[in-house]
Amino acid sequence: MSDQHLPAEHVDSLLAAAIAAPSMHNTQPWRFEVNGHVIDLFLDGSRTLPAEDPTGRAMRIAAGAATFNLRCAAAALGYGTWFGLAPYPEEPDLLARIVIEPTSAQDDDLRNLAEQIPRRHTDRRPSDPTPLAEKIRVGLLRAAFAEGAELTWLGEPEIRAVLDLVLDTDLREIRDWHRRAERAHWVGGERTTEGVPSSALGPRSASYPAAVRDLATRPADRARDQGTFEANPDLAILSTDFDEPADQVTAGAALERVLLTATREGVSASFLNQPLEFEDLRRKVQRLTQRPGHAHMIIRFSRSHPGVGTARRPIADFRTTKEQP
Repeated sequence: MSDQHLPAEHVDSLLAAAIAAPSMHNTQPWRFEVNGHVIDLFLDGSRTLPAEDPTGRAMRIAAGAATFNLRCAAAALGYGTWFGLAPYPEEPDLLARIVIEPTSAQDDDLRNLAEQIPRRHTDRRPSDPTPLAEKIRVGLLRAAFAEGAELTWLGEPEIRAVLDLVLDTDLREIRDWHRRAERAHWVGGERTTEGVPSSALGPRSASYPAAVRDLATRPADRARDQGTFEANPDLAILSTDFDEPADQVTAGAALERVLLTATREGVSASFLNQPLEFEDLRRKVQRLTQRPGHAHMIIRFSRSHPGVGTARRPIADFRTTKEQP
């Protein structure tokens, strides 16, 4: 297939799956260049978060999640995928190159996970306090490991430590209007193509600090109804051994495999990542895992039922076709 182009409808299906991946504040910081049967994923520099994500780590994690969705969608269409990750010195914004070709060696797990892509949504609502079954926890550990990352479940002392770090983060944010202004640009109100609408914020927590991130910045959102969240949430830390750009993309792929695996088990997730946005607190988070490495995500798993997901821009906004010489 090296001299052939992918059918247009297959390209649309692949990109629709890719852009369904989660990204910080739903910025959707990707663009895709299609060249025959090769799809390159680039960072869209116009959709970064310089105040909250100055190094671009969260954007690269989002890109990794998008590549995993693309691989799942390719498997569902009967393709195999081969991919390379950053860095590409000649193209610094190129984060991943995915080669797509027909294969007789079907990846049943990827194909099955593709069915979960439209069902996966971040859920910021209170959950059933019943702990996740050990079988589900082990399955999520294996999902992270399959993509080269570690998922560490936290006990009660570590959960309390994370919540203390959340409090520290919130105190820092009170003094940082740049972060608050940046978030206000992406969060709240009616959102039809990007960002997080008020309807997706979930209730305010009746206690503080809580194991759910309150993204609200607008007065009406900050005064929304309260809810009682679980006292001992199922929290886990996703980490990798190293912290180069390729490791961050890898973390994103692992994150999405974990999230889709959880969705298949009737489990939702939200994120408590604000301590990871400060390097000194990020190191403290990693120490809670009692292993070396670099923390990328703090994930709260829940058994609640997510509503409608956040919106996405049209596929045409993300796609370019490489001109042939």
